[in-house]
Amino acid sequence: MPVYQFDSSDAPPGLTNYWGYDPISFFAPHLAHGTKHDDPLGCVDEFKTIVKALHRAGIEVILDVVYNHTAEGDEHGPTLCFRGLENSFYYMLGSDRATYANVTGAGNTLQANHSVVKRRILDSLRYWVSDMHVDGFRVDLASVFSRNDSGQPVLNAPIIWEIDSDPVLAGTKLIAEAWD
Repeated sequence: MPVYQFDSSDAPPGLTNYWGYDPISFFAPHLAHGTKHDDPLGCVDEFKTIVKALHRAGIEVILDVVYNHTAEGDEHGPTLCFRGLENSFYYMLGSDRATYANVTGAGNTLQANHSVVKRRILDSLRYWVSDMHVDGFRVDLASVFSRNDSGQPVLNAPIIWEIDSDPVLAGTKLIAEAWD
């Protein structure tokens, strides 16, 4: 389960998250995974402590990350994060610009190769490596990294090239969950 996710206890009345892979922030550990539920920084400190302990035991930490969709869901979902910032930058939209492309089966698909979204993803990956000290990532539905803004697969996707050439990320382990 990813460390950052939408918690159904945070949902507006009538909404429930059964799946769990619904991020709203790419930089925050999920509070329920820590013991200090009233202290957001406590969860960060606990995460770092766990990673350090695992490293001392010779165990690498591979973080499960979800950069293919968010908790906002399709056009009927709530506005929680990116939709309210710049909907057309963050999400692949249908030809009517009112519906969401759903190439991953999760309701909305992030445009991983849009410059704004790509930068947020790269900054997030760097944060988890440099600040939280993880050793690599398992990327949920990673094929979204190799798609253009209309959802079609592309060769030499920019985000993949940038991960590979980034000085902080180039040495990390990457596990891609194939979807197509």
